[in-house]
Amino acid sequence: MTKRHPAMLAAAVLILVAALANSGQAEDAKLRLVVAGPQRTAANSVRDPYRHPLEVLQFFGLRDDMTVVEIWPGGSGWWTEILAPYLLDRGRYYAALPEVNRSAEARAGREAFAKKMAANPALYAKVVVTTFAGDRHPIAPAGSADLVLSFRNLHNWLTDGTAEASFRAFYRALKPGGVLGIVDHRADPTRPREASMKAGYVREDEAVALAERAGFKLAARSAVNANPRDTKDYPEGVWSLPPTYREKDRDRAKYQAIGESDRFTLKFVKPAAAR
Repeated sequence: MTKRHPAMLAAAVLILVAALANSGQAEDAKLRLVVAGPQRTAANSVRDPYRHPLEVLQFFGLRDDMTVVEIWPGGSGWWTEILAPYLLDRGRYYAALPEVNRSAEARAGREAFAKKMAANPALYAKVVVTTFAGDRHPIAPAGSADLVLSFRNLHNWLTDGTAEASFRAFYRALKPGGVLGIVDHRADPTRPREASMKAGYVREDEAVALAERAGFKLAARSAVNANPRDTKDYPEGVWSLPPTYREKDRDRAKYQAIGESDRFTLKFVKPAAAR
């Protein structure tokens, strides 16, 4: 198979998006085009049946003229491959990365993300990189963001004690009326909280309570990322499941059949009258 150069991929995406915009077609069609675009790596797009990027972003109300902040996008830029091209012409995309000194994994992730951005400047040169660590840094100018997104991160902040500070940072960055979208591994509410957290799962009611204490209002829930096959009782917690497969080859076929974790998908709004 011939390997396509990043510049060629960027040109293909930009031509398609421009043609769609000039045709006057709906933003929904534009988002579909970008989700299916050639800029996405095979390793990322193969996860679409579990992560439902089109449906999730539609649920959160994404528009191409928005200012969007993604928290900890990760070295692979899974959502960046969609958000940055989609927002390229009319919107703005902030990638709020972890502090360099958080861990060796965080450093490696920042380096991989920077390398990915540099490899395709036609698509990613406008990406604005900020730092996220609770409320210690501004993830975007205060009151500037239309949408803040976090995918499978909340369990980390609950573990390290920065969850409340994190929601304060989201609230500060959003405009009044702005949206916070949270996706995370859903805990079994009948199991002890600490055991669930150790396994990487978060109680949905706890996520709602954290957001509401920060001033947000729950606007809607989506079942798009629900997975009833996830029994949430694995030796390595949620990391036994794909894509991590922490148990390596042991029971791999079983975990592959389960798929990625059962997840809650929550949409919060910063009240329009908020300051």
